[in-house]
Amino acid sequence: MATSARLDPATEARLDRLASETGRTKAFYLRELIEQGLDDLDDAYLGAAAVERIRLGQERTYSLDEMVAELGLNASDL
Repeated sequence: MATSARLDPATEARLDRLASETGRTKAFYLRELIEQGLDDLDDAYLGAAAVERIRLGQERTYSLDEMVAELGLNASDL
């Protein structure tokens, strides 16, 4: 899927320089940034949503003892 984004001139100049100096395309670096950045955004936004559900009592939490018992572990395994 083709997507476009406007970059401020300073950011575009940095991207141009990086691509030029490394012999890679700007598209390569943009894909890298998006893929790595999505992991961070997932963690931040989905984590925040889970915390809000917990705060509202909509999400169950488990104690360490409950998890150890559920997984059939021994406390000494931790």
